[in-house]
Amino acid sequence: MHRMNTYRIEELSVGMKESFSKTVTAEMMEKFYQVTGDANPLHRDPEFARMGGFIDRVVYGMLTASFISTLGGCYLPGRYCLIQGMEIKFARPVYIGDRLHIEGEVRRVDPDLKYTEIKVTIRNQDHEKVLRGILKAGVSDER
Repeated sequence: MHRMNTYRIEELSVGMKESFSKTVTAEMMEKFYQVTGDANPLHRDPEFARMGGFIDRVVYGMLTASFISTLGGCYLPGRYCLIQGMEIKFARPVYIGDRLHIEGEVRRVDPDLKYTEIKVTIRNQDHEKVLRGILKAGVSDER
């Protein structure tokens, strides 16, 4: 189970960081397929993926990106996060078995708008950047 931080907008400051790690499994890939129905052979057929120059079937990009939701909703800012948008760039393919390190760093805080922007970097076990992006989120006043 993930930790659940409870940062309020006034507790956030530029440069704050939070991170966690997750290993991508075949079961995650199958569940993602069941939910989305994305049957693209790049994700489902190892031979097809190898013919395209990959070492095995490629993990769904949006499965990798979904860990940004965990980052925002559990870690930074956590419980009071209201995701408003994301900018995502996929830098390298992710494969089943990859151990991903997901890190967020606060880049902007607007206390009046109760808004924050968090730079997101996801690296694999070889410290190669596989995703970079920006998480745009509101921070609710819920008490």
